[in-house]
Amino acid sequence: MKDLMIEIEKFNKERDWDQFHSEENLAKSISIEAGELLECFQWNNNYEKEEVCEELADVFTYCLQLAMKLKVDPEEIIRKKLEKTKRKYPIEKAKGVSTKYNKL
Repeated sequence: MKDLMIEIEKFNKERDWDQFHSEENLAKSISIEAGELLECFQWNNNYEKEEVCEELADVFTYCLQLAMKLKVDPEEIIRKKLEKTKRKYPIEKAKGVSTKYNKL
């Protein structure tokens, strides 16, 4: 993942785009790209996988850029959140159900 993050950083520096990448702008971009990802499924289930993958890549890219801007390790924060979520959704209560944790 670090190599990918370095490549993204290089890409942005070469274009002098980091000046536009405030935390707020990156968060907005994540939301915008997530909306474009959702749009792939808007009217039916006959989505184009390549289009979905491109939008998903955009979401991931902006997420990684925000992590870099915040100086956090994406793997570390994902693992930390996963541990917290495991406690909220213990297997014996959550397996096979989509009920919110406060109603298990």
